[in-house]
Amino acid sequence: MTPFPWREAIGFGLGVLKLPPDQFWRMTPRELAYAIEAVTGRRAPLDRDGFAALMKRYPDER
Repeated sequence: MTPFPWREAIGFGLGVLKLPPDQFWRMTPRELAYAIEAVTGRRAPLDRDGFAALMKRYPDER
């Protein structure tokens, strides 16, 4: 499992969004992800559960 990228998350929240530390720490991971998406225009990569759900919904076999 890949550890959470705290350095990048804190840098983005405090440096890019200019949030005060207490406001950053009150954000949920989902709120932070949406903020990153809004600023960069990119979504987070698909995780394992999301990929499994897509495979189940759209199987390769007929």
